Amino acid sequence: MSENKIIACKTHEVAPGQQKIVQLDRFSVGVFNVDGEFHALLNVCPHKGAALCEGPVCGTTAATDGRDFTYCKDKALVRCAWHGWEFDIKSGEFLVDPSIKAKTFAVSVEGEDVVVHL
Repeated sequence: MSENKIIACKTHEVAPGQQKIVQLDRFSVGVFNVDGEFHALLNVCPHKGAALCEGPVCGTTAATDGRDFTYCKDKALVRCAWHGWEFDIKSGEFLVDPSIKAKTFAVSVEGEDVVVHL
């Protein structure tokens, strides 16, 4: 992990399934709580540069063996508000093409502090 560690917020400030956008040095960063684990994404959509982390936290649908679809990854994706591109919060991968990724940062929790490693 990077030695450039910055306290982004307190753990209680980001409830499960929610995000908080913070300014860290010159970066706007979204801090997300996915099932009690904290993750950080650069607040820039790699598609057209929109404020990615301002989009809704959501899930998506996946095909089943039959004709049905099932809802999955609830509260583990962020959807860009401009064009609807969906990214996995943990990996930064674009769902349609995993070779396209939103920038992620390593995160650690130190006591009650959520620390982002730039």
